[in-house]
Amino acid sequence: MNRKSGNPFIVSLILISIFLWSCQKNVEKDDLIVDDSMFESEESTLDDGHSASNSLDFFGVYRGILPCADCEGIETIIELGTENSYTKKITYLGSENQNVIETSGTFTWNEAGNTITLTGEDIPNQYFVGENILFHLDETGSRITGDLAEKYQLKK
Repeated sequence: MNRKSGNPFIVSLILISIFLWSCQKNVEKDDLIVDDSMFESEESTLDDGHSASNSLDFFGVYRGILPCADCEGIETIIELGTENSYTKKITYLGSENQNVIETSGTFTWNEAGNTITLTGEDIPNQYFVGENILFHLDETGSRITGDLAEKYQLKK
């Protein structure tokens, strides 16, 4: 028996395997890239209807240690949930009283859909929402700049 071609079943199986292997997604955790241009204005130059409130998967838990004038830092955990709910837990690190202070409530979006305000919280209570990151804003709702700017980020 002289065969010039391989078994069609095996050839098909090999082709399907190659196809499935080539379709696999290479999952890698990318470094967080922050584009300062997203802070330049609350109004988008291209109003295509997309905003953090309707385009990003902002639900989840964000963590970071915010600067503190009289302690080692303020460990801050904010969980954004459905129906604009939030839970916030803070701990003053390096102080005598390191109890966890927990508050919860609802948040509202600004008109541009890129900044949330935690209702019922003392000012500063606003966060600019980015992809997997919350930027803690100052008392006027502006981005914190300077040497400590990176310290005012809560990451998912």
